[in-house]
Amino acid sequence: MTTAEERPLRHAARPVALVTGVGRSIGIGAGIARRLAEAGWNIAFTYWTPYDARMAWGVEADAATTIARTLAEQGATTMAVEADLADPEVPGRVFDQAQDRLGNITALVMCHCESVDSGLLDTTPESFDRHFAVNARASWLLIREFGRRFRGSPGTGRVIALTSDHTVGNLPYGASKGALDRITLAAAHELAHLGITANVINPGPVDTGWMSDDMRDHLLRRTPLGRLGSPQDTAHLVEFLCSPQGQWINGQLLKSNGGFAG
Repeated sequence: MTTAEERPLRHAARPVALVTGVGRSIGIGAGIARRLAEAGWNIAFTYWTPYDARMAWGVEADAATTIARTLAEQGATTMAVEADLADPEVPGRVFDQAQDRLGNITALVMCHCESVDSGLLDTTPESFDRHFAVNARASWLLIREFGRRFRGSPGTGRVIALTSDHTVGNLPYGASKGALDRITLAAAHELAHLGITANVINPGPVDTGWMSDDMRDHLLRRTPLGRLGSPQDTAHLVEFLCSPQGQWINGQLLKSNGGFAG
């Protein structure tokens, strides 16, 4: 686990958000981080280059530095942590480093994932276990760390997770995201005494470079608004949920998908 930092000074007046899974400039995680920075948050974010290296889109050179610079241009103090969330020791270390650098964390936004296509008949036990380690176990450990360390005013804490209802041909991803849903929604009740809300967002089909032309056409036909989702669509909802105006929304699985029929 390594760190990359963009700005040296802490701005105590800005709340701090930890956003996981911010490995590519065009990704949903990066879009959320940018929107929160524009809204007045300081941002710690995680990424894991070996995951991108295994995927079809490959590694974006200097992505963490580029994203951190963009956030800094919005006035945010930033910290980037390269972290393999499959390691159960890593969530605690991420919080240690983020808090040491930026102060107490007010919002935890989980965009990280392991997602490798495979079905019932060809998923390997190793792949299944890694999906659950990253998508479910790491999310639980991150939420646990957040709850144990939260020092914000009652009603200000936020936990937000991104999910998916994709299962066919994507079994370990879909199953582990289902577990993520239950873990996050449990937090709405178990962390209520701390004044923390917890919600899950299903953003529907968002083209961040992983879709084929045929898939893109198929998904467009099933979306009433005639376009696919963008990272900004999800980012605006996350910003609202993190705001004081979003406090009353709690314990919900929100479909922000343009009416997509799965």
